[in-house]
Amino acid sequence: MLPRSITGGLWLAVIISVASALFPPDLVGQYWLHDDGSETNRSIFRPIDAWPDPTAFRNAAGAPGYAYWQQQADYVIEARLDADEHLLYGSERVTYHNNSPDRLGFLWLQLDQNVRSIEHSRTYQAQGALAEEMSEAFRRFVGVEPFDGGHDIARVQLVRDGQLVDADYRINGTVMRIDLPDGLEPGSIVEFEIDWSFRIPDRGRGGKELVGDGWIYEMAQWFPRMSVYDDVNGWQTEQFLGRGEFYLAFGDYDVTLTVPWDHVVDATGLLQNPDEVLTDVQIARLEEAYTSEEPRFIVAAEEVGDPDARRVREGMATWRFVAENVRDFAWVSSRAFVWDAAGYSYPDDDRVIQVHSLYPREAMPLWDKVSTRATIQTLKTYGRMAFEYPYPKAINVNGPQGGMEYPMVAFCGVRPQPDGSYSEGAERSLISVTIHEVGHNWFPMIVASDERKWTWMDEGLNTFLQYYGEQDYAETYCGGVWTQSSGCTYPSRRGPAPNIVSYMRDPDQVPIMTESDLIHKDFGNNGYAKPATGLQMLREHVLEVDAFDDAFGDYSKNWAFKHPQPADFFRSMEEGAGENLSWFWRGWFYGTHTNDQAIVAVTSQPAEELLDDSERGRFYVRVRVDNLGGMVMPLEIEATLEDGSTVRFDLPVDVWRNNELTFTKGFFVDQPVAQVVVDPDEAFADVDRDNNVWRRPIS
Repeated sequence: MLPRSITGGLWLAVIISVASALFPPDLVGQYWLHDDGSETNRSIFRPIDAWPDPTAFRNAAGAPGYAYWQQQADYVIEARLDADEHLLYGSERVTYHNNSPDRLGFLWLQLDQNVRSIEHSRTYQAQGALAEEMSEAFRRFVGVEPFDGGHDIARVQLVRDGQLVDADYRINGTVMRIDLPDGLEPGSIVEFEIDWSFRIPDRGRGGKELVGDGWIYEMAQWFPRMSVYDDVNGWQTEQFLGRGEFYLAFGDYDVTLTVPWDHVVDATGLLQNPDEVLTDVQIARLEEAYTSEEPRFIVAAEEVGDPDARRVREGMATWRFVAENVRDFAWVSSRAFVWDAAGYSYPDDDRVIQVHSLYPREAMPLWDKVSTRATIQTLKTYGRMAFEYPYPKAINVNGPQGGMEYPMVAFCGVRPQPDGSYSEGAERSLISVTIHEVGHNWFPMIVASDERKWTWMDEGLNTFLQYYGEQDYAETYCGGVWTQSSGCTYPSRRGPAPNIVSYMRDPDQVPIMTESDLIHKDFGNNGYAKPATGLQMLREHVLEVDAFDDAFGDYSKNWAFKHPQPADFFRSMEEGAGENLSWFWRGWFYGTHTNDQAIVAVTSQPAEELLDDSERGRFYVRVRVDNLGGMVMPLEIEATLEDGSTVRFDLPVDVWRNNELTFTKGFFVDQPVAQVVVDPDEAFADVDRDNNVWRRPIS
């Protein structure tokens, strides 16, 4: 309460006078003046205007609103692999459910294979000129004609009154529009069929690779898929340019895959006809494998290529898989696969999750040691920090793709040297990429954000959880299969704040809140590392761990099998943690400022000159810290006294609320201060450690 003798205007004058005395004119830190001279609230702590207003579909708490809706797309697909010509032929029937309140006059589908089409690919068309000088390694790839793939659409027909009727459709790059003459009313469904084929490319997403025992096919983005129609975009028809990934509708899949008889196949969903494609021995091995977390071979290395290890002995074999409530479908096929498996159940759940690893003999002995164990560790860590894995199986496959993810299916590319040897670094690479790609089942396969626009919402959140999965793996297996020189710790590449400092110093970085295909450089640091570090920082140094975990768990569960947007995440975290975090989102996600907390001065005076209170301490010390980078962060100060003991102050970000440029901390001590360090744990990615330390001059 203000003293009664001081009026409001006089009190304001007193405040201004005191501020002027304490801080030089250039260090009055609230940014109120706009470029045009008008007074505008430009404080870092102000609300973020970019967030859309809450609606009945997405509420102010960051959760789905009472009227939230999303579309559903169900698929019945028959596909045939021609392994001689490396062609894939398919026919699909799609049942599209219009759960929106809108009447739809047309549908949009994604044709991702067209990113490799000479006729349709904007990625090919947008390639720039060659450099004047090229390395020999680069020269080997120059002058080769681009791979001409893309979807060859043979038939598009609507189902009308039980009859198939030719549909009017139009292809625009990597998307295709199908007109609906009768429209699609809210609450109604439409069915249509498409026949298609494409040439399977070498490597890359949805590619093939030749190994010693035959070709490995990793089939992804392989069929025309429904685009998303939602309350934010209407139809989301962003082109697939190769970087911004996927935004897809949930649905049920019934997929039949016909492949050469000697291939082993696995896919999204559960195998429906094991008696037709697996031997009795393999079926028995699977049942036994699911009883243990330790992997067991279903097809051993010595059985690869052995006809006795196949149920069908000639021609083609058909494998059928069914998956419920997934947003995509991927599969693999090869005669070269070694196959191991295990089972995992959460502590209070009798449900057994099937865990599979498929890899060529070239991947041994590394894959049989790491893959299934790292997959199970992912189920444990992510289950603890987000929600328990809801799907019936999780697969990890070694083939042409270095690292990619689909529902229940991960592709990882790390292998030993040709002689079977591998380094500690290679082992860690496989552990990390496995945790990362399997972890994508949570983000974005289940918490299904718009990857085409917001890389950080899947890659960043997933990399954050990957950090904890890596630490858990090292702790779980240390002294067993984990024999690294680092002992029971895991040297994670992304997550810890010191690892992002060099990127934070880059003046050419763009905000995390930049759409995926507009990130012009350092995509990995922008979309993966910086958001992961920010969340680790938020969890361990800004909020209480329990508060963060409650908020993050609520977000994850609320948006499971739904489509969150960035503001939904930000609002949800604030709601669950009980904190206004506008300053954090603005500094770390919306801007490119840096954290540079600098000790400007440390002064001391006898305490008796201030207060006649010897119990507080003999000296009163002032530590002035300036904020030079433009970003605000909590302030942690550690003072070392003359006898070597330390005094520590962990101060909230609120120290910057009245002045975002400078803050002076005062405290009493009984001994002279010998050293002061700001951010002693290197927790806040400070870009200049040289100005974080003050040492008492030697007299």
